[in-house]
This record gives sequence, C-alpha cells and structure tokens, in this order.
Amino acid sequence: MKANRRNFLKRTSAGVLGIGALSFPVVTKAATVKENSNTLKSDLKLGVASFTLREFTREKALDMTLRCGLKRITFKSMHLPLDSGAHTIKSAVAECKEKGVDFYGAGVIYMTTEEEVDQAFEYAKIAELDMIVGVPSHNLLDYVEKKVKSYDIKLAIHNHGPGDKVYPSAESAYVKIKDRDKRMGLCLDIGHTQRIKRDPSQDVTQFFDRVFDIHLKDVTASEHDGETCIIGRGVIDFPSFLKTVSKLNYKGTLALEYEAEGDDPLPGMMESIGYIKGIIATL
Repeated sequence: MKANRRNFLKRTSAGVLGIGALSFPVVTKAATVKENSNTLKSDLKLGVASFTLREFTREKALDMTLRCGLKRITFKSMHLPLDSGAHTIKSAVAECKEKGVDFYGAGVIYMTTEEEVDQAFEYAKIAELDMIVGVPSHNLLDYVEKKVKSYDIKLAIHNHGPGDKVYPSAESAYVKIKDRDKRMGLCLDIGHTQRIKRDPSQDVTQFFDRVFDIHLKDVTASEHDGETCIIGRGVIDFPSFLKTVSKLNYKGTLALEYEAEGDDPLPGMMESIGYIKGIIATL
C-alpha cells in the first residue's frame, strides 16, 4: 500500500506538471536549486528524436517540439531525407535556427554499404551536425572510423533490443568500439534496453565513457513484446535512471522517442516530459 501511494503521488505531481505544459512553460525547482547549490540536475538537457513526430511535416514537428517546452531535436529521414541536396539541408538548418530549435544530430541512420556511410557523413557535414545516430554494419566499422576521423563528427550507435541481430544491446556495440576512436560511441535507447531485460541505470554507468546520446522511452514490459507507453506508466524506474545520469554528470541530450500514437503523439509527449521534469525537480 505504501509503495502504491508513493507511485500515486509521483504520478499526480507529474500530471500537474504535464498539464501545465499545455498552456505555459513549466518552471521547475531545478532552475532555482541550481543557484543555491552544486546540484547537477538542472544541467540535464531534454530534446526529441523526430521519429516521435513521423506523421507530421518538419515545420509541424518543430512547432510540436516547442509546444512541449523543448528546443533540441535529431531529425529522422522523413523530416530531412538523406538524399537531400545542400540547398535543402541548409534551408532546414535555417528553419530550425529561426524557430529556436537546436538541430544537433541525425538518425537513426542505417549504414550497410560504404556509399551509405559516405552519404550520412556528407549530410551531417553540410548540416553542421555534431553527431550521427547510426547503425553501421559490423563489417563497415573500420570504414566508419576513418570517416569519423576525417569529418570530426561523432557516431552514436543505437541499440534496438531483442530480435535485433546487429546491436541488440549497448554492450553489443560497446565491445566493438571501445578500442576505437573516442568519437565512436553509443546512443543508449533505454526502452530497448529494458525489453532485453537489462537495467538502463547499470548500462549507462558501465558504458558511460562512450554514451553520447540517450533515447528516453518507457515500455509496458521487460519482454520482447513490451510496447512504448507514456513515461511513468511503464516498468522503467525513471527516478533511479535520472538520478544516475545526473550523478554521472551526463552532458548529452535526453531525447524523448515516443513511438506510440503516431497520429496524435502530443498529449503523450507532454505527459511524458511533465513526468521527467517532475523527477528532475525533486532529485
């Protein structure tokens, strides 16, 4: 009963914060606390992986991101195709800047040939990106490493959980890049991590030296068939995870990747972000 009551109180406070995001920016305690202590929690950066908004145009995706009080985004190809010319890419970058959104990375980008690797890095160079979130085939890692060095653009390998034969876990990617250029790292998807029955807090700690990006999602079960759900309604221990990344002094982005309700994701996004902000404010 006590545990249920704690969960109820957590979700109630998160719901209030989420509702607030519908009409005005949420001002959390984190901003105030930072002025009076050495806490790291307000340094955590939140953003969106644009696959969340896959059914909408780039302009609408940016506007919906802003409505959630977020100003960082990675674009999936439906919002800026990989075969876009330089003019189109630069126009997209200008659109982001005009709206006040930091277009900091692209992906997930699959790389099965050297030509696809070339395309991804040239695309990122024109867009002036810091990072590619990618899934390069194992046999291309030597070639990818050369590109990372020549372009000075980071590659964050994304894990996809049970059923994925390339990088099912962060560990499966880490063992292949840990001795390579330090700009080769991980995009830790904690939903897929949970579905493969690994602890997201443990994985982010164990592989932290190579964690460049984090995809936030909750799932209904720690099983192969666990599905994305609103953050706070699933099985992931978000208070523990966010406390861990704060203590680790994580400097990357916590990017929401809400895969449910593709036609109408905004309510779920807002509740999820409200829940996350509520936890950050009380760490």
